[in-house]
Amino acid sequence: MPVILPVEGVYPEFGNDCFIAPNATIVGDVVMGDECSIWFNAVIRGDVNSIRLGNKVNVQDGAVLHATYQKTKTIVGNNVSIGHNALVHGCTLHDNVLIGMGSIVMDNAVVHSNSIIAAGAVVLEGTIVEAGTIYAGVPAKKVKDISQELIQGEINRIANNYLKYAGWFKESVTEEK
Repeated sequence: MPVILPVEGVYPEFGNDCFIAPNATIVGDVVMGDECSIWFNAVIRGDVNSIRLGNKVNVQDGAVLHATYQKTKTIVGNNVSIGHNALVHGCTLHDNVLIGMGSIVMDNAVVHSNSIIAAGAVVLEGTIVEAGTIYAGVPAKKVKDISQELIQGEINRIANNYLKYAGWFKESVTEEK
């Protein structure tokens, strides 16, 4: 069973049709929308500040979402994919965003809609990622603007695939809510 714990009496809240992997951990002031999936060994810690996830967000294996005590919340829009082993900390991710595997997005960063953070990139504190761009590197910098085809093809394909993958497991895992 997933670890779902309150912090100071505040329990996580889940939307409809979500999949939570048996070894995921979700604690405290976390509110997620519909059709979200939280994968194996992912951790969402709403203990020191709130975390909000929109609809159709997938937090892939080993990813960590956290915030900063009494300072910065973590806000994630709709149709967002957070890649394996990524760290999302005290920042805002708008709609239709792909956070690549092993990347880091730090406090007060804002990733605008229809953007991709490349695998392994480090988005430093306070960085503003322009809408419709790819950022890569350490520290992350704009690499290029992305086409509508890439937005529709890559960002939406991955988010939709995770809906399908979650369906493979929902019948065999009893979700605690």
